[in-house]
Amino acid sequence: MAATAFTSPISSASAKTAGEPAEEKTTFLCVTCGTQYPESAQPPEHCPICEDERQYVGVNGQEWTTLERIRSTHKNTIKQEEENLHSINTEPRLGIGQRAFLIQTPKGNVLWDCVGLIDDETIARIKELGGIAEIAISHPHYYTTMVEWSRAFGGAPIYIHEAERPWVMRPDPCVHFWEGERRMILDHLPLVRTGGHFEGFQVLLWPEGAGGKGALMAGDQPQVCMDPKQVSFMWSYPNFIPLNAPTIRHVLECLEALTFDRIYGAFVVRGKGVVPTHGKEVVRRSAERYLKAIQG
Repeated sequence: MAATAFTSPISSASAKTAGEPAEEKTTFLCVTCGTQYPESAQPPEHCPICEDERQYVGVNGQEWTTLERIRSTHKNTIKQEEENLHSINTEPRLGIGQRAFLIQTPKGNVLWDCVGLIDDETIARIKELGGIAEIAISHPHYYTTMVEWSRAFGGAPIYIHEAERPWVMRPDPCVHFWEGERRMILDHLPLVRTGGHFEGFQVLLWPEGAGGKGALMAGDQPQVCMDPKQVSFMWSYPNFIPLNAPTIRHVLECLEALTFDRIYGAFVVRGKGVVPTHGKEVVRRSAERYLKAIQG
């Protein structure tokens, strides 16, 4: 998945050559994946998220930008997907290109997954929708500016599985690591660790979604395909590395235990990025097809 080229990105090499620290410290973002790093005067030497085999370093080498820069070049569009669910989409494409979701509940709102851009307009609109009480993010590729989002909404706790602690590039007290296989947020929304794409990969079940039939907030596992009657499972999407058969069976077992009819994916494909109905059957059938393909 190609990253958007920002105006005058900062490369680690050019920063070192200049030999002059920035006038003020800032929190740099990786251009390719959107991950935000702790405050510093110089960009980091490298981005471990992109150097991992599940991602990649851009064709121009490691490049950096800042939140201040992208606020002048990008915009968020907040769109209602169904009752009590809005998607947050950044235009033009930013980093990996994922979207986030705001789930409205009587006990408060949840931000599921995260986008890199957060600005005054976005904050104002989300406050109109009830704000953010808690945040949960499927896996490290979408952590991006999660700390900024938390601080903008009163220090909303961010729930991430303990297995992903090494991938949190900007540690902060707002990040809450949980252990085990399942955790409730806002007392009624299950976070379920499925593993697979990352060891601590998690999905969120929204029982009230799809008219009360349940909606699975899947991130990119399972990944909603161009054909919305299919989903897929991968270790690395940009590098085309498949998950192995035992892992697929484990992911399927985790999802079989949940009740859902609809699946919301992290990307807009064919205008939606949604499996609108019969989601469990789609997951089951797709897993069987996938296993047959990799096992012969």
